[in-house]
Amino acid sequence: MKTIQFIIILLVVIALSSCEKEFVTPTQNNTPTAIFEQTWNTIDQKYSFLEYKKINWDSIGSVYREQVSNTISDDSLFNVLGKMLFYLKDGHVNLRSNFNVSRNWEWFLGFPQNFDLGLLQRQYLADYKTTNNLIHKRIKDVGYVYYKSFAQPVSENDLDYILDTYKNTKGLILDVRNNGGGDPVNVFAILNRLTATPTLVGRTYEKVGKLHNDFSESSEIWLTPNETSKKYLGKIILLTNRNCYSATSHFVAWARALPNVSVIGDSTGGGGGLPTSIQLSNGWILRYSSTIGVDAKGFNFENGTPPDLKMDMDKIDFDNGKDSILERALVSF
Repeated sequence: MKTIQFIIILLVVIALSSCEKEFVTPTQNNTPTAIFEQTWNTIDQKYSFLEYKKINWDSIGSVYREQVSNTISDDSLFNVLGKMLFYLKDGHVNLRSNFNVSRNWEWFLGFPQNFDLGLLQRQYLADYKTTNNLIHKRIKDVGYVYYKSFAQPVSENDLDYILDTYKNTKGLILDVRNNGGGDPVNVFAILNRLTATPTLVGRTYEKVGKLHNDFSESSEIWLTPNETSKKYLGKIILLTNRNCYSATSHFVAWARALPNVSVIGDSTGGGGGLPTSIQLSNGWILRYSSTIGVDAKGFNFENGTPPDLKMDMDKIDFDNGKDSILERALVSF
């Protein structure tokens, strides 16, 4: 097992999530059958969750291989490949052409929404403050902060202001519902303000060989708080739903390693593998998960990070202008 310091693991995460790494070199053969095999082989050799999800990729390939010939149109080939990739049930898996993008959103479709921004604005956030990309307000002597997307920057000055504003509250609620992920720099920026102690929060494994279970040794992920930075060490509750994905699932999984943090709401949508992309020989871009992420206890959160308290929004509460999940968090302090 190897330990990677914060700055090194951060650079690795950014490099992987920016989809610059290329495992398969395009060839001149761009016939439909060649593109099918290139797609199937890439997933077979490089996708990180075939074994974890118990997917029979050989069987799936046999079914869809029969639907491809060298006379098939680009549109039909794209549809075949999209249907095949759908079986991976992974929001990080996409096929992108100049006319379409395949996707699988089953990680949140079919689950309760458990979030309504309009309700929050009408009933809870009158006269709220906005500090760049953070919406916040004191509610019943509890600090409430809503963060829409980790793709939106959070600066050290932003965090200093938030922590100064709510340093004397009973606790802090961080609402990341409907946050679909983004830049891991912002994940670490926030988490490093919630602890004064270097803390192991998770591990990653990179797919390195052709066999489905060929992975690197684990790389440890540590929070390394700056001794001089402002911190919030009081009680913190995270609010989550199934629309939390990718970097947000990492954020929640890693935050749960901190003793002052608990989670209320629904499981996140997952997305525990970091995405990598290649260009196929016909110019289409195939994106897939190339790592496995686990939390500090070794739990694989590809299918979601569970809450400490599972809750759905109650329809009667909603009709009466109440957010059940937020209300439960408020009475927890």
